[in-house]
Amino acid sequence: MNPIPLAPLDPALYRDIVRRALAEDVGRGDITSAATIAPGQRARGVLLVKRECVIAGLDLAAAAVFLGWALGLLPAAPTALNFLQRLSGIATLARRFVEASGGRITILDTRKTTPTMRALEKYAVRAGGATNHRTRLDDGILIKDNHIRLAGSVTEALRRMRAAGQGLPIEIEAQSLEQVDAALAEGADILLVDNLSLGEIREAVRRAAGRAKVEISGGVTLDRIPALAGTGADYVSAGSLTHSAPAADISLELEPL
Repeated sequence: MNPIPLAPLDPALYRDIVRRALAEDVGRGDITSAATIAPGQRARGVLLVKRECVIAGLDLAAAAVFLGWALGLLPAAPTALNFLQRLSGIATLARRFVEASGGRITILDTRKTTPTMRALEKYAVRAGGATNHRTRLDDGILIKDNHIRLAGSVTEALRRMRAAGQGLPIEIEAQSLEQVDAALAEGADILLVDNLSLGEIREAVRRAAGRAKVEISGGVTLDRIPALAGTGADYVSAGSLTHSAPAADISLELEPL
């Protein structure tokens, strides 16, 4: 697969995070390295990627080494690896979802990210070829089940949202075909069909008939992507891209110079 063009991360998004991570890991100093490595020892590091993966986070790894330069390469290496393994794991899982979709449906992430790491984890999702959904609550409108319950109904929630005049596409969750019909009747732009069966999803797509986009959510796993892609829906969102991605198997070996 050809590399996907990806804009580099703004260092302002991660510089402070890397500093805090170094401080958390090093504490008052690396007492083991200080005792076993002679002052002035020079070394070259080699990253070993032990399984096929999509690499993401090299900028953060480099920043950890640069910001930890006064400490030495070895004390900064674990922090660099933690970022690289985490973000590469997300990118790799995102790529697997995209490949499983066969290009028939757009793979979206969610806001289920590690606190303070959202920009970085969503960057990794893009590195894997998937698409970012909302980053923050003010990025877009998404009327969920709790909004509907508190508003009283799908119809009332949509009417209140339109009256607020935000001027953004309105997405609303539908947990039944009855709610799909109510949302379509009120002119929803996107239907988030949650935990519906394959047959119900196909029927929701049929009823939408191009009047609204359809996004699938709930119980989305990698194994289900081919079947979900065949429903005719436009999007499928998976929180597992960020909250359950296994770390990539990457290590660092140092060689003396």
